[in-house]
Amino acid sequence: MDLDAFRALEPWCWRAPSAHNTQPWRLRHEPDAIQIGWDPARTLPAADPTGRDLRLSLGAFVETCLIVAADAGLRLEYAADHDERHRRVGWLRPAPDRYPTPFRTTDVWERRTDRGHLAGGVDQDTLAAVDAVARQAGGSVRTVPDAGRLGALLRAADRRLYADPPVVAELRRWLRLDPAHPDYRADGLTDRCLGLSRPAAAGLRVALAGYPALRPLGLPRLLAAAAGDPLAHGGTVLVLVAPEQLDEPGQVDFGRVLLRNWLVLHTAGLAAHPLSQLIDVPATRTVLGALLGVAPQRLLHVARVGRPTRPAPRSARRVVGARA
Repeated sequence: MDLDAFRALEPWCWRAPSAHNTQPWRLRHEPDAIQIGWDPARTLPAADPTGRDLRLSLGAFVETCLIVAADAGLRLEYAADHDERHRRVGWLRPAPDRYPTPFRTTDVWERRTDRGHLAGGVDQDTLAAVDAVARQAGGSVRTVPDAGRLGALLRAADRRLYADPPVVAELRRWLRLDPAHPDYRADGLTDRCLGLSRPAAAGLRVALAGYPALRPLGLPRLLAAAAGDPLAHGGTVLVLVAPEQLDEPGQVDFGRVLLRNWLVLHTAGLAAHPLSQLIDVPATRTVLGALLGVAPQRLLHVARVGRPTRPAPRSARRVVGARA
């Protein structure tokens, strides 16, 4: 009965975060369990060639499902069963007890990515709390000791990504820069969530439409400059560090850790703005690892964290037709 009742809760579960808001997860209801997998059409093979962000997103979705089910009184557990060939990470199945979690569905619903101004940073108690969550799984959360160097690293990472045609093609596919876009209220990155004015959104549409001709003329550098400096908008930069030799199922598990950390931050009145480009580009990832004294491959997630100065727009979600 708990598996059947879970169907009505699925719209809440879609509030899980994903790179470019692609919402790659898929649920397949079987007689005695629910399979959690992914749709390859909603992955980012150019921007996420190793699948790190995909697996983090799937782990965040798993954790969201467990939180939502527990808050509704359903007794479900997650059984890992990672299978790349069948595009599956595991199963939700009946359990003797509810999943133990301090979080509620309202936390899942209200958590938002905030790319705007963030007042202050992360206090020591909250930093210790998110670090403790990561350490339970063998990882840690670190602050960047020389945040002044991050501005140059961010610009370098942005230029490198904007210079890569397949990455830009993926970005164009998932940008929703006009409310008239057919998927504006379904998925992707909207102008509102990116904090773009109407003129800025229109300018970005024009620039990206002319990308093939303008790329050799220096468009990647202009686009990187136009993106601005997120660090000027305040906040503390936090890095989620994995244990050594984390395998693919382990990355899914750390997606669950990441979601729990975001909810710890949310319940403390803080918001996060991911800066994934820092670890998407090998050169900047190596420099960041050196700043932290950590092997670059252990860096899983980077975000600017602080107290929002105004409510952030809610990103779009799709549910209809999202089952396998």
